[in-house]
Amino acid sequence: MVENAALHAITLSQRPLLVCDIDDVVLEFLRPFEVYLQQLGHRLAPNSFRLHGNILCQTSQQPLADQQVSEIILEFFNRQEEWQTVFSTAQDSLQIISERADIVFLTSMPTQFYPQRRRLLDRLGLPYPLLASEEPKGPIVKALHRARSLPTAFVDDMAHNLHSVGEHMPDCLLVQLGPKFEIHRHAPPPPANVICTSDWTEASHHVLAHFDRHDLPPEAL
Repeated sequence: MVENAALHAITLSQRPLLVCDIDDVVLEFLRPFEVYLQQLGHRLAPNSFRLHGNILCQTSQQPLADQQVSEIILEFFNRQEEWQTVFSTAQDSLQIISERADIVFLTSMPTQFYPQRRRLLDRLGLPYPLLASEEPKGPIVKALHRARSLPTAFVDDMAHNLHSVGEHMPDCLLVQLGPKFEIHRHAPPPPANVICTSDWTEASHHVLAHFDRHDLPPEAL
């Protein structure tokens, strides 16, 4: 899990909490990654919902070895400041939510690339606290929330992350948000208790409505 020091370094106020994924939720990942692959002489063949086994050499049309794919992904993370950009409505939507709630980014990324991501987010006007971990997100969100009597929302594009958070935080609002490329045809469906959205305008509406319901008197619910 995320190191305790990283978790405890984040100070939450007495406000609701939004925990938000980054890749293909706030920052574009798949589109710039495909362009990056093309520059290397490779391409993504969306035959299943994974990168390993689906990245082909453009010359031979043969899939790259898993080790080579892993190295390409790591180098892309290392060079993310050159490639990744923010989704058009993400910055404004997060700014509006930040006036009402605390925001923490939780990214599924090797921790050695934390400095690059922190610089990129700051440059793009996204100064919210950042946690990086490749562990299940449910226990991390639970530890971050610290059993406070305040509402929580979680936004992610991956069904398994939404399931993990829902399992550990049953009262948390779960919102799926992400682009729809051909490869996403193979993605597993999210749990039934997840709200599926198409953009940040829609996602932020659900998040803010969830937080607002917490403020209503019991007789109004």
